[in-house]
Amino acid sequence: MRVLGIDPGLRTLGWGVIDVGGTRIAHVANGLCRTGEGDLAPRLADLYAQLTAVVARHEPDHAAVEHTFVNKDAAGTLKLGQARAIALLVPALAGLPVGEYAPNAVKKAVVGVGHAAKVQVDHMVRLQLPGVAIAGPDAADALAIAICHAHHLQSAGRLAAAVARAAS
Repeated sequence: MRVLGIDPGLRTLGWGVIDVGGTRIAHVANGLCRTGEGDLAPRLADLYAQLTAVVARHEPDHAAVEHTFVNKDAAGTLKLGQARAIALLVPALAGLPVGEYAPNAVKKAVVGVGHAAKVQVDHMVRLQLPGVAIAGPDAADALAIAICHAHHLQSAGRLAAAVARAAS
């Protein structure tokens, strides 16, 4: 199974792809979609095109996107929400199931602590994916989101198997 993790952002959207086989995970690719400055509509279109290319290139089976929360700046929060909409739309249009996770859930799944620092998340991603070259902090976060989703899918699979055994 191949999982695409997405850390939404308007200037920089991080993405990371992992392969999952049983309890093993392996790095496939990671990177950043950048939009720069300027009018919002062309930046969103650029983000859409870049993320669509990532999905086409890596052909994931699942996607996961981080929830965003309100910042101090309402206008910035709204723009981030629009970038997050692109992060949800692209995999949905590709027919992928999309999981959504709060930042604390991602940190807890990867580090073991819901209020871990960004540097701790980066460190644990590197431990779980030895030798990986990470394109930047947003890509590290995206890989963490993919790892979190993989853990949740594995747990759901074990639960479904237990229910099936109990029913038979």
